[in-house]
Amino acid sequence: MSDTTFYSPNLPQLVSGASERTPQGSVGSISAIIGRIEEAIESETASIRSDPKFDIHASNAKKSRYLYELNRAVKGISMSDFAEKHRDAIARLKEKLVANEAVIRAHLAAVAEVAGLIQTAIERAETDGTYSTSAFQRI
Repeated sequence: MSDTTFYSPNLPQLVSGASERTPQGSVGSISAIIGRIEEAIESETASIRSDPKFDIHASNAKKSRYLYELNRAVKGISMSDFAEKHRDAIARLKEKLVANEAVIRAHLAAVAEVAGLIQTAIERAETDGTYSTSAFQRI
């Protein structure tokens, strides 16, 4: 799926040859949405690991759009029916989300460490040591 594709409730009508909307809650539409969420999570995980210029904001927007679609698709379906019909897909998605969370946490830790190094360097550059605590230590 292209990064420039946006959610539209009328998308099936806009696609050539599509004459009817997919009914809300159909197994096919929910499976397709879960598949798109999985792809987005996999792509984000791989990109965070390898692309320093990765646009996390665009990725978050895409994931939010897919979650919105999923919420609309499951409207009116009992959660037990949803969980039963999509148990394997949910398990796969959960595994991918756990891996994604680990990568995001590692990325944030690295960003925090770099920010700390930069802050320390700035603080050292701004002081000449005249009023530092080390200047008043007993020898």
